[in-house]
Amino acid sequence: MELILPLLTIFLLFFALSGRCSDKNDFPEGFIFGSATSAYQWEGAFDEDGRKPSVWDTFLHTRNLSNGDITSDGYHKYKEDVKLMVETGLDAFRFSISWSRLIPNGRDPVNPKGLQFYKNFIRELVSHGIEPHVTLFHYDHPQYLEDEYGGWINRRIIQDFTAYADVCFREFGHHVKFWTTINEANIFTIGGYNDGITPPGRCSSLGRNCSSGNSSTEPYIVGHNLLLAHASASRLYNQKYKDMQGGSVGFSLFSLGFTPSTSSKDDNIAVQRAKDFYFGWMLKPLIFGDYPDEMKRTVGSRLPVFSKEESEQVKGSSDFVGIIHYLAASVTSIKIKPSISGNPDFYSDMGVSMTFLGNFSAFEYAVAPWAMESVLEYIKQSYGNPPIYILENGTPMKQESQLQQKDTPRIEYLHAYIDATLKSIRNGSDTRGYFVWSFMDLYELVKGYEFSFGLYSVNFSDPHRTRSPKLSAHWYSAFLKGNTTFLGSQGIMQMQSNFSSSASS
Repeated sequence: MELILPLLTIFLLFFALSGRCSDKNDFPEGFIFGSATSAYQWEGAFDEDGRKPSVWDTFLHTRNLSNGDITSDGYHKYKEDVKLMVETGLDAFRFSISWSRLIPNGRDPVNPKGLQFYKNFIRELVSHGIEPHVTLFHYDHPQYLEDEYGGWINRRIIQDFTAYADVCFREFGHHVKFWTTINEANIFTIGGYNDGITPPGRCSSLGRNCSSGNSSTEPYIVGHNLLLAHASASRLYNQKYKDMQGGSVGFSLFSLGFTPSTSSKDDNIAVQRAKDFYFGWMLKPLIFGDYPDEMKRTVGSRLPVFSKEESEQVKGSSDFVGIIHYLAASVTSIKIKPSISGNPDFYSDMGVSMTFLGNFSAFEYAVAPWAMESVLEYIKQSYGNPPIYILENGTPMKQESQLQQKDTPRIEYLHAYIDATLKSIRNGSDTRGYFVWSFMDLYELVKGYEFSFGLYSVNFSDPHRTRSPKLSAHWYSAFLKGNTTFLGSQGIMQMQSNFSSSASS
């Protein structure tokens, strides 16, 4: 499948790139451009070769919802997909390992077929010059551990996660130099333990259809255990593998670009409160060793306390911060009041009302590159300018839309945010990489197959799951290969003339 740019693409490139960074060479040497998927969303093969259920399998099957049983079938089509990555010009590819495929019961024994799949896939990437960026936990711990002791609400998972990380470091670390322990720690916790809308579906808010959970305490317990599990895996890597393998271990967060809804003092204070709860909840322990004072004051005894030893282990345990960014939100201060159940939860603790910019109910994201710049600037100013990789950024479109192949809104969005990333770097942010979500259409964790983010479309009605490039794949490839620098008006006119001549001959 050759990435030959049609004439429409060339026009789009000219107008989209006019007055902005022209290609990847505008970025610092060593900056990495890539794209991403995750195991449950891309692999399929949910019950093949020894894999056992993760909490996602259970959550979706028991609710009779669309699922990732087959999805893009990356488990069987990874070689084809690596060829597409090469054609696109990716420097790196971010993916996650399915804990329940590699270690089906969450701890020994290792599944040899799962192990071999990841070895083969990583080898395929590396042999084609593509850097693997590996996430260890992308929302999908083994159902066995959830059944046995409650998964992330129990500190026992720290030991099991560390042992799982040990297997990954030992078996894959000779080729993998970038590890993210936890994906979107804040949103995993809120979705799974405050709102109950994602696995394991625990909450205590009325109207949420949760059979168990406690939204007042469990989000903070789980967040605490995620930080301790990350710190434990990071310490293991540094003690046992870093000198030999030379890699780095990071931790990722979901980020929002916040703006006050009015110029009032209360709304400006509310923005800082939102930043403390969304960013500081995880970042302050990672950088400074403890939770934000605002959280400690508001949440009180419901917020776990780090022992001196734990604080020292967590502080400085992340070699880089992974940022997942899609959205901007306006923030209004509200009086702190209990949730509808009568008990406090994450949102009542935070004490703000957020309105997402764009038509969020229709899953249409605003193109607001200032939001990306504000996130990167805030982390630079408030958290010591740590190395950052933007591990996800992209925008959805309806799956059945006839415009999916000509996804010009996605091109506009991606280029605006890539440009914002460059501006942030020029303003001093230590941002080192950018990954488009997602490389291809796949199972989306919130919207299933209704919307997609992919650069490549996947025909889910075809048993072969045929891939084909969208316009955004052509655009991203041209950007990465530097094919856009010659696109002056004379060049376009000449190409249009050549195209017209060939069409009439």
